[in-house]
Amino acid sequence: MGVASYRSLGVRLGVVIMLMAVTLGCADVKKPRYIPGDDTPRSGTIHVSADESFQPVIDSQVKVFMNQHPDANIIVHYKPEAECLKDLTDDSTRLVIVTRGLSDDEMLYYEDTLQFRPSFGVVAHDAIAVIVNNASKDSLFSVADVRGMLSGRSGYRYQQVMDGTIATSTVRFMLDSVLRGFPFSSAVVAARSSEGVIDYVSRHPDAVGYIGVNWIGDRKDPQQLSFQRKVRIAALQCANCEEEVYVKPYQANIALKRYPLRRDLYYILKENYSGLGRGFVNFMSGEKGQLIFKQAYLVPGRLALQVRRANISE
Repeated sequence: MGVASYRSLGVRLGVVIMLMAVTLGCADVKKPRYIPGDDTPRSGTIHVSADESFQPVIDSQVKVFMNQHPDANIIVHYKPEAECLKDLTDDSTRLVIVTRGLSDDEMLYYEDTLQFRPSFGVVAHDAIAVIVNNASKDSLFSVADVRGMLSGRSGYRYQQVMDGTIATSTVRFMLDSVLRGFPFSSAVVAARSSEGVIDYVSRHPDAVGYIGVNWIGDRKDPQQLSFQRKVRIAALQCANCEEEVYVKPYQANIALKRYPLRRDLYYILKENYSGLGRGFVNFMSGEKGQLIFKQAYLVPGRLALQVRRANISE
């Protein structure tokens, strides 16, 4: 074979190698990091990270779903909200349940990291309940009162108790929506959990606590009934009323945006195929899951809730 032939062969080989490199490179870019596993919408095992504020209602959702689908195993890890969001980069975490969706920048980041966009949406509307000791002389507050107590610039001298000082959804909501960038007073203390907040307030007459309403709103739950006997739910000045009235975080007040400390509950799903995570999200978004949220004192996000006016005569 002559020199020219070797050169021709070399050129052809070079072209082939370049095409292979380009093809492999393109395949590498387009290949999703997460590919279908051995789970289906009704079977398999997945790990879920959920905001600790919603443990009672998410436990109920999982229990009913797994009773309906015996081959499904949903393992829930309850954590502060910030820790749940970090788990989106963990290969073992398929679904996150928190009080916010993803920003545009976060979507771009996860699209670059996972090679696909996670999906998210609202499944329910929640509220933060303000609780006081049964012996407390005050149970009516405005948002300005709450802001003053948390910042230490109020005439009230109540000990403020949160379910943590950083990372939790309750803390983030109070900082963003109530204090609006101002820091907590150094006198604000942190309990280890929502149940810890209830316990602390029940033992300290001068304490005011903040927890998700699903920890204390369900009158059919024996544990929550015991919580209701230990503390009182305070009423806040109505945010959408013509006259000065005070309202508690009842479902109608949350639905009509009368109760001021209102927030949403989101799912963030990290699946690019129809797996068990999608099956559980569809369940929570469907009629049975929405009724579970309703029973837990949240407002269903996907099911119409009828609010009827009634006159009560005593």
